[in-house]
Amino acid sequence: MKTKIFLNLLIISLLLPLFAGAQGDMISVKELSKIYKDKNTVIISARKAKDYKQVHILGAVNVWHQDLYKDGPIKALIKSPEELAKIFAKKGISNTNTIVLYDSGTGKYSGRIYWILKYLGCENVKILDGHMDAWRKGRKPVTKNPTKRKPAKFVPKVNKAIFATMADVKASKGVVLDVRSEKEFKGIESESVRKGHIPGSVNLEFSKIIKADKKLKSKEEMANIFKKAGLSPDKEVILYCESSVRTGIVYLVLTTILNYKNVKVYDGAYHEWEANAANKVEK
Repeated sequence: MKTKIFLNLLIISLLLPLFAGAQGDMISVKELSKIYKDKNTVIISARKAKDYKQVHILGAVNVWHQDLYKDGPIKALIKSPEELAKIFAKKGISNTNTIVLYDSGTGKYSGRIYWILKYLGCENVKILDGHMDAWRKGRKPVTKNPTKRKPAKFVPKVNKAIFATMADVKASKGVVLDVRSEKEFKGIESESVRKGHIPGSVNLEFSKIIKADKKLKSKEEMANIFKKAGLSPDKEVILYCESSVRTGIVYLVLTTILNYKNVKVYDGAYHEWEANAANKVEK
């Protein structure tokens, strides 16, 4: 009897890490509440400054995605790795920290910064499942007082393998996935001058993977959603939207939950594509 109990406990202990990792780089309120006071944990509110000032998770610093972009005719192209490193370091964020992001629930802004941090080589980056709503529903501590952290050292270790250029999009033999709405994809509504989509790309709006409670759908549901869109783990996938802000949360799901091995984000996105008159667009 003792031997049987021991074997059962051993099996459970071996399987637990598998279950714990089932949600990839998403972290639950319960999990975050255990580590948010840890000195090596940094929480980033990816919400607008006015929202941060109203209320934020205790200890969170504020990073707005638009502060990470270059000035120029093409919107939302990220700054150089060195410039980005200085911004994060000034906020007290190091590339060696455990970094947890959240926003108001869409996953757009936290996802964008998540991908940028992964591009800079940060290994331990998470997004809070359910975001601010889930944290408050869990009756966890919030504050209006801004968090002050000492400047940190941030050493970028650029991961070029997850960054796609226009040339990469043109040469792709995999799936180019447009995560905008169907109306944007079809050219019915868009802020771009030449409305439509990159020729040959397929459409799957990023919000399809998010539930009404702002948490991600189950692994099985998401796997089926992407399969129906023509994606599979063995294919290269290049993600884009209008400015690639909406691609980050999809990147997280594909790479850390569904185990896709070759996923890139086209940082120039549709803004860069349609601005080049030599590039065709479809509707």
